Amino acid sequence: MENEKDDTLLLVNNISVVYSDVIQVLKGVSLKVPRGQIVSLLGSNGAGKTTTLKAISGLLKPENGKVTDGEITYDGAGIQNLSPEEITRKGIIQVLEGRQPFKYLTVEENLRVGTATRPLKPYKKDLEMVYHYFPALTKRRKTMAGYCSGGEIQMVVMGRALMAHPKLLLLDEPSLGLAPLVVKEIFRIIRLINEEQHTTIVLVEQNANMALKIAHYGYVMENGRVVMEGEAKDLTENPDVKEFYLGVGAGGTARSYRDVKSYKRRKRWL
Repeated sequence: MENEKDDTLLLVNNISVVYSDVIQVLKGVSLKVPRGQIVSLLGSNGAGKTTTLKAISGLLKPENGKVTDGEITYDGAGIQNLSPEEITRKGIIQVLEGRQPFKYLTVEENLRVGTATRPLKPYKKDLEMVYHYFPALTKRRKTMAGYCSGGEIQMVVMGRALMAHPKLLLLDEPSLGLAPLVVKEIFRIIRLINEEQHTTIVLVEQNANMALKIAHYGYVMENGRVVMEGEAKDLTENPDVKEFYLGVGAGGTARSYRDVKSYKRRKRWL
């Protein structure tokens, strides 16, 4: 049991989240994130994935949200409802959905913002590390971030997070709005960061196919609850995951949007 505890970096235990003391978004969510692994949270829009990340990173507070029940334990200590600043100093860094760089700073200046959590520390080796993972940024280092493409901006905000030396990296929809080839490259880099830096990663994604290819373990969320979990390879073969999240029919053939929309079988967990 002690080895299992030591192996767990993050434990979310039966949490409920309420906004403005009225709107309940999460209803008894539990998940475990082992050190050095990639864990994916899958589900449709409004399932509660982003709220789960914000509960972990403390970003519920600025939005008048809070964990009302349950507990979030990070590295053996409770962190639910701490401020974002306190949680960031513990090594938990969230890359927000929608990619928000500082438009009027250069790419390299944006990356250096990531060192704010550890002032006065050398950062040149960290810049070299970021350019190693994102070589496309090397030529753009003196370009203002506002002139970068969507894919380059995603690389900037991920690189900025790496500059903070995260122990736990929370990625929210990194593929959102990107071309398929760029998405493939972003996910290749995420896996490389996990393998080489041993960074623990929680990945929120609607692109279940790509997420399960790089994840070790996955959770499926619906209506503020976890409805399914398992090893990524097992989820990939699960008939319900195939049907509702991978767009693959019972015979293994791809289904069109029209087919999925008109599909009448109810999800067993609803």
